[in-house]
Amino acid sequence: MKILIVGPAWVGDMVIAHALVRTLRAESSATHVHMLAPESTEPLARRMPGVTGTTVLPVAHGELGWGARRRLGRELRKPRFDRAIVLPNTAKSALVPLFADIPRRTGWRGEWRYGLLNDMRSLNEARYPRMVDRFVALGRAAGAAPTNDLLPQLTADSRRAGELIGALGIAADAPVLALCPGAEYGPAKRWPAAHFAAVAEAHLRRCGTVWLLGTHADAPACAAIIAALPERLRARAFDLAGRTTLLDAVDLLARADQVVTNDSGLMHVACALGVSVVAVYGSSSPDFTPPLSNRARVLREPLPCSPCFERTCPLGHTDCLNRLTPERVVRELVN
Repeated sequence: MKILIVGPAWVGDMVIAHALVRTLRAESSATHVHMLAPESTEPLARRMPGVTGTTVLPVAHGELGWGARRRLGRELRKPRFDRAIVLPNTAKSALVPLFADIPRRTGWRGEWRYGLLNDMRSLNEARYPRMVDRFVALGRAAGAAPTNDLLPQLTADSRRAGELIGALGIAADAPVLALCPGAEYGPAKRWPAAHFAAVAEAHLRRCGTVWLLGTHADAPACAAIIAALPERLRARAFDLAGRTTLLDAVDLLARADQVVTNDSGLMHVACALGVSVVAVYGSSSPDFTPPLSNRARVLREPLPCSPCFERTCPLGHTDCLNRLTPERVVRELVN
């Protein structure tokens, strides 16, 4: 059986998709799983156990790219896939499997997908409350009971991590606390930089090392965290925002002893690596996208207005994050 999975464009969603890969492989070790994904998330598929091949979708995020999808679909006819599972709910995400003449094309009923999918499922949100449940269900018989057994996993390259540590000039000779202060979705998911700084200071005073990971967009938050530290402690805090690729972050997070993170793509990466994680939630809900790891702990401030699932706080105060104190996170780290 050859299966093509059309993967998501968001990092966290892509990590969660590995639970589907594990489900398919558990049903038959002879199953070959190939992942089609945007350039932003395809590297993660290369680190997923059980994925036998990957293809980059050469289309920008949000772009229809009819011609590019048609050409790619024709190229993917040669492997003769038996089935496609389309995880995004858009119509355009189902085009490549159609153009590839894949006989069975599975996905949830979504945006104008009649004719594009021929195994279209109706989502029962109560039966499949979490994103991971919904992904896994597409790999099983329609209406199958949710399963919580197979958590996402990623593999890290320890040799490459050592090379990165040397090339970036960062220390790893003391317990490493990795901080991930970004969240691409919006500020209502980002714990304040001052709170991250207080956690970093507590770790540094215990003679530890701090790495700050994120994209170029997270550089202001990371810089603010460094600036808030006492000057004598800054030498052991390393700002890596915008200095690493996604695969760099995978390998470095695997070397961390603990991770403090917002509900973000890097949270899911750290969980899939089996690192100890403290996850801070604001406008989003751990009921929908929890950290999928037995070594993760969730902290949130229970307020009537949370979770609101908004990018910015509609009330203007973001109390769900501001009132979640650094002391609570520090207690989780030292216990």
